[in-house]
Amino acid sequence: MAIGPVQLLVIGFESPEFRGEALDELARLRESNAVRIIDALTLYKDPEGVMNVMRLSNLTEDESIEFGAKVGALIGLGAAGEEGFVLGAELGALAGEEGIEIFSDNTAADILENIPNDSAVALVLLEHHWAIPLRNAIWRAGGFNLASSFIRPRDLIAIGLVSAAEAEELAALEMGDEED
Repeated sequence: MAIGPVQLLVIGFESPEFRGEALDELARLRESNAVRIIDALTLYKDPEGVMNVMRLSNLTEDESIEFGAKVGALIGLGAAGEEGFVLGAELGALAGEEGIEIFSDNTAADILENIPNDSAVALVLLEHHWAIPLRNAIWRAGGFNLASSFIRPRDLIAIGLVSAAEAEELAALEMGDEED
């Protein structure tokens, strides 16, 4: 299993109106093999303070075991050299049999404790599976990553990709300021 670039998204929602649109889009991206959800945790505290937690991952059991082995091997290598690499891979594979959960129950409890009622937070650790062939081609050409970042809508004006009005509309959506 080749691991593509991995990104952590942390998304906040004030007075969320969950209609399933985001989950539908994630499902579409997973089905098209564009992304793979390694772990996702959605935490919602309703207006009365009742807390709800939802987990999501689309790693198969074999992928979870392999992913756990690779992560465990890297941790073991850093902690104890070559011997740690082997032991870490074995322990990581065993942990992967239970499924990969990057975000622990303690993480969920800490976040829920600190968010106000009628709000939500989503933590999504996703792999950009579509980027594996591009990344590998860059590596074969001797290239390496110097930096990466998402460009904000207002920054797109300077290079002429969007108009000021379009950038303002995108920025409002990004910040949750929907205009009436």
